Amino acid sequence: MKKVWKWLGSIALVLCSVSLIMFMKVYGDIKSTAEEIYTPIGERLSEVRAQPVDIKTKKEPISALILGVDERDGDGGRSDTMIVLTVNPTLETTKMLSIPRDTYTEMIGKGFKDKINHAYSFGGMEMSMKSVENLLNIPIDYVVKVNMESFVDIIDIVGGITVENTLAFNYDGESFPAGQLKMDGEKSLKYVRMRYDDPSGDFGRQNRQKQVIQGVLQESMSLNTVWNYKSIFEAVEKNVELNIVFEDVLKIRKNYGDSFKQIEQLYMNNGTSMMKNNIYYYLPDEWELQEIQGNLREHLEI
Repeated sequence: MKKVWKWLGSIALVLCSVSLIMFMKVYGDIKSTAEEIYTPIGERLSEVRAQPVDIKTKKEPISALILGVDERDGDGGRSDTMIVLTVNPTLETTKMLSIPRDTYTEMIGKGFKDKINHAYSFGGMEMSMKSVENLLNIPIDYVVKVNMESFVDIIDIVGGITVENTLAFNYDGESFPAGQLKMDGEKSLKYVRMRYDDPSGDFGRQNRQKQVIQGVLQESMSLNTVWNYKSIFEAVEKNVELNIVFEDVLKIRKNYGDSFKQIEQLYMNNGTSMMKNNIYYYLPDEWELQEIQGNLREHLEI
């Protein structure tokens, strides 16, 4: 009997050792990836906040700007997608707003107005953050820049996403019937790129972009993703930049993760069109913009 217990004890010791080694390996890979993609954009306190956001002790609501950037050789790129998230861990809810890329607004730091997606071309992640803060009258705590091509890899790694398609259409040799769609990365990229055949124009495209991002957020929480962590890290290192240090990434994942299960979508679609020097711009409706500002500020508890 003593031999049996000794044998079982040896197995338990081996299993504990293996588990510890695996944990250290995963932790090390996460830390390495977080350090690789970290892009500081200057220590600054938003003019909209009286104090820096506290995610460690008070678990205060936070905001983030997701920039989907189309970068090509010889071109600094433009933010083809600009999505703002506000996350409230107490309510365990997230609000998501897609800003029309043609929105005519102030380029903070330049002193003139232009399309909001040009802010990235003029001043990168920092000018994009400041211009969005000025437009929405909320602080932007974090910014994540994603190469749109990377969605193909990331979506495939998490096992694909499921969306509810409201418009049947064909695009680039692919068919998208109305109803629930299970899509891989390549199909998802085509799904968000179609615009001209959509009766809602760019607004319909924005909705599809938000569906895809919501699908990635939800799938990334699944157990299946854990087993593919190494592939995810490799894809992330090549295609993502963010201004969040490693320790804060861990805190957000732990304290704010449940908030991504309930996502409310907000819309900026009551504005008007304007042509200036033969260039199209979108002018937000002032009443709608004020309502969105108030909604987001209330969710951020400011």
